[in-house]
Amino acid sequence: MTRTQLIAHLAEKLWVSKRLAGDFIKCFVEAVMAGVKKGGEVRIQGFGTFKKSHRKARTGVNPRNPSEKIQIPAMDVPTFKAGSDFKKSLR
Repeated sequence: MTRTQLIAHLAEKLWVSKRLAGDFIKCFVEAVMAGVKKGGEVRIQGFGTFKKSHRKARTGVNPRNPSEKIQIPAMDVPTFKAGSDFKKSLR
């Protein structure tokens, strides 16, 4: 499902305009990103948890030249762990 399809779905289900549904999505995404950026986690009961994880520095392989080793720096990455209700819906 694309963002446009999600907006259309929300607009239909909530009986609001597509513009308002788009604003809902934009606001939700901004809130999740801000919460995760602060180092916290955003937990939505039954759906899942968004949080920031730290990835250690490591040695990798240059895909253009497999014999060349490169250093990949440490970095923070976003992670998502699906909630129990979400997992059950997929089974």
